[in-house]
Amino acid sequence: MSRDADLVRVIRPTLQKLEIDVEICQEARVATEILISEKFDAVIVDCDDFKGGLEILQGLRNTPSNRNSVTFAVLNGKRTTTQEAFGFGANFVLQKPISFLNATRCFNAAVNFMVRERRRYFRQPVRMPVEVVHGERLLKATATNISEGGIALRLREALPKGAAPNLRFTLPATNSGIEVVGEVAWADAQGRAGLRFRNLPAGSQELLENWLNRQMEAGLPGASERFVAADAATPAADPDAKVTTPGTDTKNSH
Repeated sequence: MSRDADLVRVIRPTLQKLEIDVEICQEARVATEILISEKFDAVIVDCDDFKGGLEILQGLRNTPSNRNSVTFAVLNGKRTTTQEAFGFGANFVLQKPISFLNATRCFNAAVNFMVRERRRYFRQPVRMPVEVVHGERLLKATATNISEGGIALRLREALPKGAAPNLRFTLPATNSGIEVVGEVAWADAQGRAGLRFRNLPAGSQELLENWLNRQMEAGLPGASERFVAADAATPAADPDAKVTTPGTDTKNSH
C-alpha cells in the first residue's frame, strides 16, 4: 500500500524476481476492503507517507483473512520509529530510501516466513476416494480438499458434528495408504463435511507434508526447498532491513 512511485519502482521488480505476484493499492479505504475480503501471503504498508497507512498496519491483526500475514512496515525515518512499527504488528521494517539490494535482502529473508505461513493454511483441491468408518458402518466419500490438519469430504449422507470416524485414503500419485481418526468440525445436510485429523501417525504426517509441498511448488516455486529454512533459519540483522526473528509470533504480497 503506497503512492510512492520510487518505492513501487523498487518493490515490484524485487518481488517479481522471487516469482511473487504484486498488487498495488493507492487508497486506504480500498486497501481496507481488500484486506477484509482477500488473503495475502504478505502485506507491505507505507506507514509514514501513505495517508491511513499506520492505521492499516495497526488494524491488520483484526482482519479475519490477513491477521497472520507477514507484514512489512516502510518508514521514512521522521515519524514512526522501528520499535513502534514492531509494536503495531510489523514483522519486518524497511527504512526509506530503499535500494534494490536492501529490498532483496529483506524479502529473501521474509520468503521463509511466507512459506511457513502459507503451509499452515494451504488447502490442496483434490478428488480422491475416502473410506469413512463410522461406528459399524463403512461409508464411501470423496475428498474435495486436504491440508496438513484436515480434510473436506462429500458423502451421500450427513455426518453428525463432533463424530470421530476412522478415515482411510491414498493420496494421488502415491502408493502408501493413510489411516487416521477425523473429528467432524462442520457438516451440512447435503453431505459435505470438514474433519480435523487426530493424532496423525508420524509416517503419515511426513507423507502428507511431502505431498502437499509438491503441490505448493506450482504456486510458489522453490517452496519445498525453503521449508527447512523456514523452520530453522534466523535472518541476520541488517541496518537497512530490520527483521524480527523466527521465534516471534507472526501475527500471508499476493
